[in-house]
Amino acid sequence: MATYKEIKGTQIEVLASDPSNPVEGQVWYNTTSNELKGQAATTVGAWATGGALNTARQGVRGSGIKTAALAVGGQGGGPTNQLQQITELYNGSSWTEVNNPNLARSFAGATGTQTSTLYFGGASPNTAATESWNGTNWTTVNSLNTARNGLGAAGVDNTSALAIGGSTNVTEAWNGTNWTEVNDLNTARTGMASMGIKDAALAAGGEAPPGKQTVTEVWNGTNWTEVNNLNAAVSTGAGSGLSTDGLAFGGEGPGSVVANTELWNGSSWSEQNNLSAVRRQLGSSTGTASSSSLAFGGETPGLSTVTDEWTGAGASVTRTFTDS
Repeated sequence: MATYKEIKGTQIEVLASDPSNPVEGQVWYNTTSNELKGQAATTVGAWATGGALNTARQGVRGSGIKTAALAVGGQGGGPTNQLQQITELYNGSSWTEVNNPNLARSFAGATGTQTSTLYFGGASPNTAATESWNGTNWTTVNSLNTARNGLGAAGVDNTSALAIGGSTNVTEAWNGTNWTEVNDLNTARTGMASMGIKDAALAAGGEAPPGKQTVTEVWNGTNWTEVNNLNAAVSTGAGSGLSTDGLAFGGEGPGSVVANTELWNGSSWSEQNNLSAVRRQLGSSTGTASSSSLAFGGETPGLSTVTDEWTGAGASVTRTFTDS
């Protein structure tokens, strides 16, 4: 039988701590923990629990990636379930409260990065207000043409964004100064999972008569086109990633709150491992790909502070070998 050295060309390393940048296939013995370990690639995607939000709330919205995200607004807490005027930043392990937006609201749209976010629409009550985040402060800018809540969002930063639906089929594009109405969704709905950028977006699921939807539409910068449906009908879930590589998760299906996760590969949806807990009206990172997804807050029922971080298939992970 061939030895490990004959196969790999090297001995198993003996180290006092795990290497800082192991490569796939590398094996070592950790003398501090007395464990044999190796570096491998994940075969399926999964969620792992991260640091909890400071304030539990639903209808919270987010931007950024899973190691540098922003959570803003929402609703919950106190005897009147009041609207929240809170901003929190995530560094990959914990949330820190920073400067508040100018308007308390929930169920709005948000997109961008941790240092450049656009926040628009929402319930305060129904509003068209838009605010721009520069990494330190929120500034009120020109409003949407159509006030609404429960809308979807896509975009790169606070200069380029798309406002999608929300109990209407209206779509508006933001150029850094003004909103302009562009071509409508094919199916008017609220509570969609949305993802992508201003000229290449995706909207999936949502609520429209007669109920929860599986419909998925893709935006090419000019028109919306219906494509393959979600596997499960759901509304008030969240989305993250791109129009060619996105993730839709959580929300409310017919009769129950769910933890479902589905991955979009540019042509079809596939079911993935569930969130750590069922919840609806949760927030998410906007991300640059499905692998950068973050899920936070929401209602279970009962308001949640839970943060989940997504690691997609093919990611590098350290495994510990056992004798069982």
